[in-house]
Amino acid sequence: MAKRDYYEVLGVNKNATDEEIKKAYRKIAMANHPDTHPDDKDAEERFKEASEAYEILSNKEKRANYDQFGFAGVEGGAQGYQNVYRDFSDIFGGGGFGDIFETFFGGGASSRRQGGAAGAQRGSSLQYNVTVDFKDAAFGTKVDVSYSHDEVCDTCGGTGGTGTRTCPSCGGRGQVTRGNGFFQMASTCPSCGGTGRVIDNPCSSCHGSGVKRKQEKLSVSIPQGSDNGTKLVLRGKGNAGKNGGPAGDLIIYVNVRPDRYFAREDMNVFLQVPISFTQASLGCEIEVPLIEGGRVRVTIPAGIQSGKSLRIKGRGVPRFRGSEGDRGDMYITVIVETPKHLGFKAKSLMKQLSEALGENTSPDPIPFDN
Repeated sequence: MAKRDYYEVLGVNKNATDEEIKKAYRKIAMANHPDTHPDDKDAEERFKEASEAYEILSNKEKRANYDQFGFAGVEGGAQGYQNVYRDFSDIFGGGGFGDIFETFFGGGASSRRQGGAAGAQRGSSLQYNVTVDFKDAAFGTKVDVSYSHDEVCDTCGGTGGTGTRTCPSCGGRGQVTRGNGFFQMASTCPSCGGTGRVIDNPCSSCHGSGVKRKQEKLSVSIPQGSDNGTKLVLRGKGNAGKNGGPAGDLIIYVNVRPDRYFAREDMNVFLQVPISFTQASLGCEIEVPLIEGGRVRVTIPAGIQSGKSLRIKGRGVPRFRGSEGDRGDMYITVIVETPKHLGFKAKSLMKQLSEALGENTSPDPIPFDN
């Protein structure tokens, strides 16, 4: 079968940058890696073809020869995937190809860099969502949180039992490798669970795990100024660590119930209030509600138009964990209501008003603001 053009193989044009070539090869290699497709000959061929193309196009000298003379310019210079790129750190990041795959297969290079499986391991963190009312988020409140987490077994002190010995499956490394050639991937040892040791006499309480499940209830303070997505971290309240490692965290995410009347943007709040046609024309004073409760008196200037906003300083939401009095503002949008039902006397008065104002029956259109 005739060889395909190297640029075609990677799906890039001849003016592609080094980074574009690297990105294209990485995508193909990830999708067709032999260790993830052990019985797929087509995937293996695609991987070989892409590796050969990348070997040539990633080398400035070889790429120049290929661009000028085609395959004849690089004959013998492309060895396929079997002999090239034993270290893939330049393609897949500082940790090499294994770091990309450890997300899918577990274990991997990161565990080795942390000093082996038998070292202390931090416990996993937990996530909990709470929902609070608009006012409680603004001014702070307390909520009860009930959740389950792993804690160190009080029977064995987290050891898992007695009579420990090196795991025969992984030789104490906590990881087993699979694959062939230079494409080998490490995963957590299924025999010891990554600890590097097995227990001859497992603890009767935790069955050798070193941890026990516990239901816990906490009172959590929601700070003033909290909003949707506010993240609160309770250190050490997550799952217990292994081999003496610290516990993970409990991460609280705050959701805020929408208020029927108030809307919020950052520290500012917004409120719509209706006023009558005569109130808008003559001006007036009205009382509007506050987010903390109670009301405040607001002066409506004569001739105000519907949709106009008035600002009341310092009546918004307090700053998140800020000092007393540090608050945003409240904006009141005035909505002028047109009366729908007029009695005889009201209609007569409105007609007199229309005549007195000399209202235009052929108005010019109002331009849109650009």
